[in-house]
Amino acid sequence: MQSDDPSDPRAEEDRNGYDEPNHRPEHHIDEAQNLTQIEEDKVLARLSLRAPAIYALIKEEGEGELARPAASLFWSGIAGGIAIGFSVLTLALLHLYLPDAEWTPLVASFGYATGFIVVIFGRLQLFTESTITAVLPVLAMRSLSTLRRLLRVWAIVPIANWLGCVLVATAFVGLGLVPAEIRQAILEVSAHYAELDAGTAFVQAIGAGFVVAVLVWTMPGAEGHKFALIAFTGWLIALAEFTHVIAGMVEIAALVLSGRLGALDGLFTLALPTLAGNVLGGTGLFALLAYASVVDEVRP
Repeated sequence: MQSDDPSDPRAEEDRNGYDEPNHRPEHHIDEAQNLTQIEEDKVLARLSLRAPAIYALIKEEGEGELARPAASLFWSGIAGGIAIGFSVLTLALLHLYLPDAEWTPLVASFGYATGFIVVIFGRLQLFTESTITAVLPVLAMRSLSTLRRLLRVWAIVPIANWLGCVLVATAFVGLGLVPAEIRQAILEVSAHYAELDAGTAFVQAIGAGFVVAVLVWTMPGAEGHKFALIAFTGWLIALAEFTHVIAGMVEIAALVLSGRLGALDGLFTLALPTLAGNVLGGTGLFALLAYASVVDEVRP
């Protein structure tokens, strides 16, 4: 029922069609439903975030990434690379101790999520996340200064991630941080990557880039279920044998340190094509599609 009293706050709400502080016209609850305030609050709490709200959240995170000092990006990137090393370690441990059965990959692939869980909950820098978060501000602002800041992030973070990967691979394989049987398992789960040619590494990396971008996009609406969402994403990447440029660098470094792969082959045949594929999947496909889906709603 509409109020005729101009001093009644509901009158302004009725004229605008929504509650001014919330700016959510489709989430206005008709008073004819006779809900109590507590019931209304519960209804609103159960509503999913709209796509423009998800876009705004990720764009804000991206602007924060673009504004971070270079040193912060670098050290956080090294920590992220080290953390991703535990994805390869956990995957190797599960392959080592699980029986050799047809269902083993279905279970062991969950180990690949370990590093991603640490990186995301620890708020560490990971290059494949920045293929969507740091890109949305560029798409929104379309300025050279924003583009330069994006390129700065893309220059610092992957190098820092790779340094962290080399450090953790050296600890596992070169310095004997783990027992010999575990080192052997790490090399065995990494061997499939060395068998790829540049074209295959690139194509399979598109899938990983896309899936990680989907993870970033769905995280804001996954309150209370983020752990499961990250675990599923890591599982899918491993089971589908998509190539990930950061976790893959741990595998490349381990194989190079063991003498099973040449350093130049690892860089030019595997790492750089995987990097390009991750960017295409995360930015060229998902980020552009996500932006196109909301641009008419967020445009001033």
